[in-house]
Amino acid sequence: MVPQLSIIFMAVTCLIAFALPVGLFLYYRKVYKADILAFLTGCVIMLVFSLMLESFVHQLILNGSPLGAPILSSPWLTALYSGLMAALFEETGRLVAFRTVLRRGLGKDANALMYGAGHGGFEAIVLVGFSYISNLATARLVNSGNLSSITASLSGDILAQTEQVIQTLIETPSYQYLLAGIERISAMALQIALSVLVWFAVKKQGHIRFYLLAVLIHFLVDAVTVLLGATTLPLFVTEIVIAVMAAAVSFLSYRVWVANKSDPDNGEPAAVQ
Repeated sequence: MVPQLSIIFMAVTCLIAFALPVGLFLYYRKVYKADILAFLTGCVIMLVFSLMLESFVHQLILNGSPLGAPILSSPWLTALYSGLMAALFEETGRLVAFRTVLRRGLGKDANALMYGAGHGGFEAIVLVGFSYISNLATARLVNSGNLSSITASLSGDILAQTEQVIQTLIETPSYQYLLAGIERISAMALQIALSVLVWFAVKKQGHIRFYLLAVLIHFLVDAVTVLLGATTLPLFVTEIVIAVMAAAVSFLSYRVWVANKSDPDNGEPAAVQ
């Protein structure tokens, strides 16, 4: 049986994955009049640059080249590689989006927030939301005694993999399902903060350093996360570290926002502090 508390926490995390991006979309739209196009662009860039292009490069390097085995066999190399790839593809995706599709909307700084909500929201829904819907459906079948409806038509490796998934659902400590939702909140904060940095790198001439800073931050956060995941530290410690990093990056992003946002009185950028 899958513990009832695990099912509750799965449902909470699933709700966070779907409700957080929708809530941010509605908030930025109503309060800041941010453009819907910015949100949709964030979704598309995450899909194309991360889930498609980055995944394609992973296939070439990790599965189709001699570099794959050394990288995957070393936690340090895996962390460095994963962090670098994620940083380059996602931050470059932001740069491309702001210089092309959203170029005409650069006068409305709230679009940076709206883009971040779309970018991080699409990630949350695809990577967490859909998988947790599947987890909940599987847990319901297990607890109702209808497990055979899943396994009856399976055999071989597929059956073994399915049974392993079911066993993992049963044995995973309940609190870890909730941590996945908390991690999504931190990830969303990071995605919005990084979007702000790249936004002003594009909007303000001579501020390309903000893009480079976003690449560096993204690399460090992802690399540290992978390294922590390879240790024996409890999962909640990793999530605390991620939350602290997200808070620090959000504060930095806020300072950049305050120093560079458009002046509502005359439409000109505020003086850089």
